[in-house]
Amino acid sequence: MNKPDIVAALKPVVEALEKLGVPYYVGGSVASSAYGMARSTMDIVLASSLKPEHVRPPTEMLQPTYYIDDRLILDAIRRSSSFNLIHLETMFKIDVFLPRRSPYEIEVFRRRRPDSLPGEEQTVEIYLASPEDVVRKKLAWFRPGGEVSENQWNDIRGELKVQKDSLDIGYLRRWATELGVGELLTKALREAEIGVQ
Repeated sequence: MNKPDIVAALKPVVEALEKLGVPYYVGGSVASSAYGMARSTMDIVLASSLKPEHVRPPTEMLQPTYYIDDRLILDAIRRSSSFNLIHLETMFKIDVFLPRRSPYEIEVFRRRRPDSLPGEEQTVEIYLASPEDVVRKKLAWFRPGGEVSENQWNDIRGELKVQKDSLDIGYLRRWATELGVGELLTKALREAEIGVQ
């Protein structure tokens, strides 16, 4: 993981969201690298509770250094889908997801954790999805991709191995089962040599 570039790409976005008081968390490979085994990535996954009234201020703040389109953002908010930002200096892509207010997503936002990513010249203070939620979401991404992505599967196993003594397995199992990836979780736990019953 190229932390200086990630920090450079992520810090202005996080600062804009925090200035507006918009809850967010970072997930995906950035979070799984923080919790497990680091790997390089050119994508940053961020979930946010943006509303239409939040769109213009961050667009104006970020416009000089990012590719950003407020029409695409507004459309994504209306559809509870996603949009992209591209940090022009590093070409890092930030995929911003706007999840529906489901019981699970409410829980993910509640369980997010403050953390920091150190760069060469600056550190970014961020919220990461919890280790359990990163694993569960990666399991959900792994399935539609035909369960063939070695990167996703290695992220899952690596995180489980590193975090095994602190994971809330009951929480992880409950939501994995409810969201249809319970058997994949069982397989991942076995491969990570975490006892399953």
